[in-house]
Amino acid sequence: MKKTLFLLVVLFSLAARSQSVPRIAVFAPLYLDSAFNDTSGYRYAKNVFPKFINPGLEFYEGVQLALDSMNAAGTPLEVYIYDSRSAKQRLEDQLEKAIHDSVGLIIAHCSSQEVKTLADAGARANIPVINVNMPNDGGVTGNPFYVMLNPTLRTQCEGIYKYVQKYHGLDQVIVFRKKGQLEDRIKNYFEDAGKATRAIPIKMRYVELNDSFTVDELKKYLDTTDQTLCIAGTMDENFGKRMVQQLASLSKTGFKATVMGMPTWDGLPFNRPEYRGVDLVYSTPYYNPKLDKVSAAINNYFKENMFARPSDMVFRGYEVMWRFGSMLQKYGSDLSSNLSTKQYRVFTDYDIQPVISRQNMTLDYFENRRLYFVKWQEGVIKLVN
Repeated sequence: MKKTLFLLVVLFSLAARSQSVPRIAVFAPLYLDSAFNDTSGYRYAKNVFPKFINPGLEFYEGVQLALDSMNAAGTPLEVYIYDSRSAKQRLEDQLEKAIHDSVGLIIAHCSSQEVKTLADAGARANIPVINVNMPNDGGVTGNPFYVMLNPTLRTQCEGIYKYVQKYHGLDQVIVFRKKGQLEDRIKNYFEDAGKATRAIPIKMRYVELNDSFTVDELKKYLDTTDQTLCIAGTMDENFGKRMVQQLASLSKTGFKATVMGMPTWDGLPFNRPEYRGVDLVYSTPYYNPKLDKVSAAINNYFKENMFARPSDMVFRGYEVMWRFGSMLQKYGSDLSSNLSTKQYRVFTDYDIQPVISRQNMTLDYFENRRLYFVKWQEGVIKLVN
């Protein structure tokens, strides 16, 4: 396994090798040096699998399944897999090797600290870099080769503001928040959205709470006759869960409230009984009800071969490789000029748009601005918009 992941060049269609076969470098946090020793022996017990390895490995599994599908469809690609958490090779050295190998696309499941290193390498070599997971621009500017699929917090807040305008324009809107720099940024993003809107701005009331806030502290801002939209103005998941739980209990005594959460709430267990009784809405750039044939095939593969259910990161790995691998095959070096194409949709829609610098009105990078809004209602999740 270690040798395979480090050195494997996945080549589809050997007959096409003499032609110009598109090459892709995939960077993922596989932690192989942590999992295996120098003799390729597994460092942990047979029944132990460290959780920190899961996200990168699940992403890789999705990528591999997509490559199998593309192979069956006759799409020739060469794909190089890099362990971005290698203890023997620096990320910079791995990128230099990928560039030397003439890859035409870099796909990365990365950390916030790696964003600028990846983006800068792509800019130097004119290679598109697809940041799959990190909603962080890393300070990147003036880089037409950097693409973020997970929107920034500013974009998320702008999307939330527009959603509230559309669906809760007549409701009382309270933003419950805690003290902190990130919370101040969220407030500023909402206020900027209010200044930029062409519609009637939302009247948002900001209420600061400590981490141990009580039901009574929330109760005085609610009503039994009029609906109140309660926005969680913090990324703190524990704050958010406490807020939802207490508002759910208040709803049982006649108080009317809907909760708007943050994008970090995707995946939290809001189907539990203690959260029921209050409608909960939050935004996410990824929505897959898993009702299509490809999703069913992936579910069946994991059930039959791994006796498990695939995580969302598996589906994301599949989608990104299929979509951007197909685009590279079709557009080649013009991929960056065709990022808005809808041709290779798999599970979700993307709306990849240029981000223009507010200082000098030049292109900084590209960002997916498509947001889905989903609602938890009595333990069941459904798409709202």
